[in-house]
Amino acid sequence: MQFSRVEICGINTANLKVLSEKEKSELFRIMREGSAAEKKKAREKMIRGNLRLVLSVIQRFTNRGENIDDLFQVGCIGLIKAIDNFDSNMNVKFSTYGVPMIIGEVRRYLRDYNYIRVSRSMRDTAYKAMQVKERLTNELGREPSVEMIAKELDMKKADVVLALEAIVAPVSLNEPVFTDSNDTVYVMDQIGDKNDDNMWLEEISLREAISQLSPRERKILNLRFFQGKTQMEVSNEIGISQAQVSRIEKGALDRIKREL
Repeated sequence: MQFSRVEICGINTANLKVLSEKEKSELFRIMREGSAAEKKKAREKMIRGNLRLVLSVIQRFTNRGENIDDLFQVGCIGLIKAIDNFDSNMNVKFSTYGVPMIIGEVRRYLRDYNYIRVSRSMRDTAYKAMQVKERLTNELGREPSVEMIAKELDMKKADVVLALEAIVAPVSLNEPVFTDSNDTVYVMDQIGDKNDDNMWLEEISLREAISQLSPRERKILNLRFFQGKTQMEVSNEIGISQAQVSRIEKGALDRIKREL
């Protein structure tokens, strides 16, 4: 398991039972032919005996920042739907039928309860594009281009890109993306702003403070705030690491603040 917690929703995942295919078949038989009390008991055993299946599915979604308890509960809803709708006469394993049902339930939850509200038509377009992407990947053996996906959907490329971007979970500007020793680079450090030079020059006088900086410090600030380049672009131009650019930039800004 990839979870740091053993207990999820009050359930000790280390003690979960796993049913054999023979046991599952017998439980489904009782659910078909048994008395009301027997059917209820068999159904409960079937649910408890497949909770590990839910855990294995929700691992795919743990990198989205969602609460693991919420994902587990939603996955259990998908499991129950799968158990109630499964035809045991089909020549397939229950897991083959259950996994897509659980995944579908989790995806619906993530779609409908996203932090940023997205129109249903745009969400539908995004998920159609994802389905087409998955199909083309299997057919081509490689990831298709946006143009190929748009062509399959008979849509404009821009509309497909917009729909896919709309369902991406938002990322905090304070999210760390790289750490070198004690220097951490955050998302906000990778964002360039071509209007920053106006803010610096119009709001406060920096000429004297900037003149006290070293040539490299002045160059980094010029590239970052006057030319609107990201720290990665600056590091490539100067020939030092992004972490070093971040450290020099912050040090220079601190010196300027002290001078002012």
